[in-house]
Amino acid sequence: MDEKIEAFSYVVEEAGRLDLYLTSSFDDYSRTYIQKLIKEDHVLVNGVSRRASYILKKDDVVTLQVKPPQETAVLPEDIQLDILYDDDDIVIVNKKQGMVVHPAPGNNSGTLVNALVYHYKDKLSEVNGVLRPGIVHRIDKDTAGILVVAKNTKAHIDLSEQFKVHSITRVYHAIVVGNMKEDKGTIDKPIGRSEKDRKKMEVTTKNSRRAVTNFRVLEQLDGFTHVACRLETGRTHQIRVHLSYIGYPILGDQTYQRNQSLNEKYSLEGQLLFAKKLGFIHPTTREYIEFEVELPDYFKEMLERLKARN
Repeated sequence: MDEKIEAFSYVVEEAGRLDLYLTSSFDDYSRTYIQKLIKEDHVLVNGVSRRASYILKKDDVVTLQVKPPQETAVLPEDIQLDILYDDDDIVIVNKKQGMVVHPAPGNNSGTLVNALVYHYKDKLSEVNGVLRPGIVHRIDKDTAGILVVAKNTKAHIDLSEQFKVHSITRVYHAIVVGNMKEDKGTIDKPIGRSEKDRKKMEVTTKNSRRAVTNFRVLEQLDGFTHVACRLETGRTHQIRVHLSYIGYPILGDQTYQRNQSLNEKYSLEGQLLFAKKLGFIHPTTREYIEFEVELPDYFKEMLERLKARN
């Protein structure tokens, strides 16, 4: 085996198919990447190469053998980024609203990855393949805020494990439609892909995963609420789905808010959801670090407009 390949081992906590276990355990690992690792014998179970369909048992040891980064296929683009922190292992970025995180069909340029490749060239982890170098987690195109980017395999694997065990601090601010009756609460409802619309997620018990969102009211407005949400899990569209499910969709959400006339009334370009705080254990220093940024101007301006209605 190539001596440059790095190995990382994990103890299985819950039985299940090998490929599905790895895909569900690492939220930002593409299924294609996982299957490629398995097919090329870069995934071992108790030291033995297994098929993707192999059924893991509790306490099995799964080892991922990750190849060093290859030349990226993403086109570098000179796009200005708001960098909050940068060292040999990680980059902390404050992503603007409207920017897609990584290239995908229909969004091959203008993404955060295009900008990262320009500014950091080959200094990004490629655990997630050539189209998502350095990307450990994502936030939606129309959600602005803080993201952590990995510069090497060790940092990427370490951060992915922290996301897996839900030890990451993630706090979002949102403006929701309606006045919340409770000052705080917890939404513990499983989320899966909608069977009617594959582009949407929903609260469901079918092919779903546990999702937990804690919320706290910051300010009551006239028909709206400014709320802070702390994630315990990180499912796709989690906050948007959960808040809509309990009857308080995020203002500006074109997918989960039924009253689209509000979006037109306030000329909104996306949901009023902002990733405000991110904290985690640094992959090298092992010290807890935390980053927090001010709300963007468009968010603060909307708060002022709604306050003026009172």
